[in-house]
Amino acid sequence: MTKIAIIEDDSAISQMYRIKFEAEGYEVETAENGKLGLELAESMQPDIILLDLMMPVMTGEEMLVKLRKTDWGKNIKVIILTNRGEQEIPPVVKELGVEALILKAAMTPRQVAELVKTKLTQDKAGF
Repeated sequence: MTKIAIIEDDSAISQMYRIKFEAEGYEVETAENGKLGLELAESMQPDIILLDLMMPVMTGEEMLVKLRKTDWGKNIKVIILTNRGEQEIPPVVKELGVEALILKAAMTPRQVAELVKTKLTQDKAGF
């Protein structure tokens, strides 16, 4: 079964995506900050991570940097969930290889699920 980790501090958003992805047949786990997200990613080794950037304890950017330094996390597909515009995304996030940038307010859960499905079947990162 395809595994998705949702690292998002807004529990309403996290649960909305959890429900959508579980209905689509995915195994889903969530974490509410980057520190817990990194631990979750290590134990779960998901096929794809939906990662918020603005979180307490450890930001998504910090988590992504640490994730990419590990053997088990250097190739995990990551989609950034944010309300920031693309021009506001720190350059290091793009340099570390993410699949896509999703503006939370601009996409429905169905659209996000379709994007995830597409990215899971692609070989190369990039947006």
